[in-house]
Amino acid sequence: MQAIILAGGLGTRLKSVVANKPKVLSPVAGKPFLHYIITYLQNQGVEKYIFALGYLSEQVIDFLKDEYPSLNYEYTIEDTPLGTGGGIRKAIQLITEENVLIVNADTFFEVDIKALHSFHLSTNAHCTISLKQMYNFERYGCVELDNNSNTILSFKEKTFTTKGYINAGYLVINKNYFLSATNNLPQIFSFEKDFLEKNLAKMLIKGLAFDGYFIDIGIPEDFVLAQEKFKNI
Repeated sequence: MQAIILAGGLGTRLKSVVANKPKVLSPVAGKPFLHYIITYLQNQGVEKYIFALGYLSEQVIDFLKDEYPSLNYEYTIEDTPLGTGGGIRKAIQLITEENVLIVNADTFFEVDIKALHSFHLSTNAHCTISLKQMYNFERYGCVELDNNSNTILSFKEKTFTTKGYINAGYLVINKNYFLSATNNLPQIFSFEKDFLEKNLAKMLIKGLAFDGYFIDIGIPEDFVLAQEKFKNI
């Protein structure tokens, strides 16, 4: 299994608690957050990694050289931010398999990667998204799911929701379909808005819910919560 790790974010909202570091290297319980992502994916059977880098990329490259000298990885660097879609399109050129795992590196989710990948293959989906059920939230958009077929019906804008599924940031896509569907898009585009949402009626998008631990360290409050959670990991 191969994975693209989206690790080029600016981490603007974390600058009040973490300065002069890319978001993925923010220290959580004494280790860079990226350490937990890589370790979890290794334990889940991911064998090759493509790191999509941007802001302060040299720090991430140095971290990988020092901490993971035997890891099978490559990386791309965005001199100008390309958006989530543009970043994936650049990195996916280095993928040698038909389907690839995409991971947001500021999010940790205890998802069964092998189950997600197998489900994606068995349904011939163009994209399969891991989902997390949340309660009383407004930070995330909501995903409407057909529970009988696990087909995603719509993506709803961020608004206060008492109960619903969110896109948990770990997904599998078909490389060739993605490249074909985004061929006419500009260099900079959003994976969520310009690929998923605009192609919803044209492609098969599946969703698979998991109830494992989920945290997105993109805001100071959750960054602080992560310190305690990862202390014993």
